[in-house]
Amino acid sequence: MRMSNLFGQTLRDIPSEAEVTSHQLLLRAGFIRQLAAGIFSYLPLARRSLAKIEAIAREEMESIGGQEINMPVVHPADLWKETGRWYEIDAEMSRFKDRNDREMVLAMTHEEVVADLVRQEIRSYRQLPRLVFQIQTKWRDDPRPRAGLIRAREFSMKDSYSLDADWEGLDRQYQAHFEAYHRIFQRCGLPVIAVSADVGMMGGKAAHEFMTLTSVGEDTILICDACGYKANRQIAAYKKSVPDREVLLPIEKVATPDTKTIEDLANYLAVSKARTAKAVFLIASIAERSEVHEQFVFAIVRGDREVNEYKLANAIKARSLRPATEEEIRNTGAVPGYASPIGLSGVFVVVDDQVADSPNLVAGANVEGYHLKNVNYPRDYQADLVADITTAQSDDGCPQCASSLKAVRGVEVGNIFKLGAWYSEAMGCHYLDTQGQSKPVIMGSYGIGLGRLLGCLAEIHYDEHGLIWPVSVAPFQVHLVVLVGKGDSESLDVAERLYNQLQQASIEALYDDRQESPGVKFNDADLIGIPIRLTVSARARQAGGIEFKRRDQAEKQIVADDEVIAFVQKTLRLLYQELEAGRASEAQT
Repeated sequence: MRMSNLFGQTLRDIPSEAEVTSHQLLLRAGFIRQLAAGIFSYLPLARRSLAKIEAIAREEMESIGGQEINMPVVHPADLWKETGRWYEIDAEMSRFKDRNDREMVLAMTHEEVVADLVRQEIRSYRQLPRLVFQIQTKWRDDPRPRAGLIRAREFSMKDSYSLDADWEGLDRQYQAHFEAYHRIFQRCGLPVIAVSADVGMMGGKAAHEFMTLTSVGEDTILICDACGYKANRQIAAYKKSVPDREVLLPIEKVATPDTKTIEDLANYLAVSKARTAKAVFLIASIAERSEVHEQFVFAIVRGDREVNEYKLANAIKARSLRPATEEEIRNTGAVPGYASPIGLSGVFVVVDDQVADSPNLVAGANVEGYHLKNVNYPRDYQADLVADITTAQSDDGCPQCASSLKAVRGVEVGNIFKLGAWYSEAMGCHYLDTQGQSKPVIMGSYGIGLGRLLGCLAEIHYDEHGLIWPVSVAPFQVHLVVLVGKGDSESLDVAERLYNQLQQASIEALYDDRQESPGVKFNDADLIGIPIRLTVSARARQAGGIEFKRRDQAEKQIVADDEVIAFVQKTLRLLYQELEAGRASEAQT
């Protein structure tokens, strides 16, 4: 590819809409252009890198028995109503009507469509197991798209779906995906860790997320270095301290003026936050098939902890949660800043399991300026549910070995779910077993965000000059630069000849044949980040050949004309070996 013909251009200035490094660099290097919030065009450089990522994903899916299919982006709403997700998913799902007034959906994911195919195609145990996959566009109307490709609304995903006769088969396919996903990310040059995760809107029995650790990530992962426990904060457990046994004292109403926060209350009464009960008021949206209703939720956690809304939503099977307004709180009889469930009725009370074990806490009196001392569950109030609804944090005890947990930030680039029979039962996906009995097909769902993967690679592979692509996913292998001074026809002839030689040797080359200054060409080469740069110039000719430089190294060297192709091929092999060595090192850790 000649740069004089390349569609797109590099940018000198950082676009104002780009906040994170990967977004800035991909825009400046001419890989992507933003059409609207979370919606991007992929220019030729990005498209070439994505094609390589897709090829790696295809190879690994086929290696575990996957067959590629392609499913529509637009779905009839009736499919999503069959599973109930039409009612459970909020505005993130984009709904519309076609010209015949039929309700339709833009694909967020494809479980319903796969299930519809399964009930048409699978009849007998002899047709199982099967694994199908696709590379397809998805749309999720995220209210807060950010970080360029890392959190986009329209994106490309490799999603696969396993079909088995029993749970043992699902376990095998799940493990096969677990290993294949690690290979995909390693081959792309992206370090990841696998963590236990919330099944979320996907449903099912178990899930893992593949995270790349970066400060721009919106996910928090809790990790135990001692035993290897890893989980997304959404579901992370921790070893909760068990309070000492105490005599349960009688309730005492005390004046606590101007103490609407736990901090103020603890300071006023000279007690630790752990000796207080925090009230959190939320409105839950709960779907029951075609009906959606709101439920006022009164959550109680210890004053030194925070409510984990993911755990709470899962515990009460809520579609979504929002903070209650002051008016909604007062309508229950509670007083904001001085609330407790004591004496209230008609509210759904959820108590954290640690509160249930903690004696003689300070809680609100539902009277302005007053609290109650020595409040105990269940003596003084009842709960509709007792569950773990608090968030794990750094230095909490590991649930497996009690060592200290540490919190790190990460971006989810892939996930795997054990769906089980949930979709099969909802949509009638059955097969006849060896005894002629009808059984539900056992399903799994597995996804990798390919555009997000590209964004994460840009987020970790760069320096102060620009991108540094891993050789396996770089848009080109070689960036050929020609510098033609006044009266220097030889350099141009040599560059043209070398470009042809690279093509004949099946070496992918981006040839900067533009009439630009050396500074512009070198800056663009560094910005675009192709692994090898070859420079043809009068200076290099006088030194005896062609200047060679790896993008990830500062050193330059002169290689003779007749040796340069072999030298490039050797370096490419070395770059792949280094990538493989990194894979082996990551696998060991």
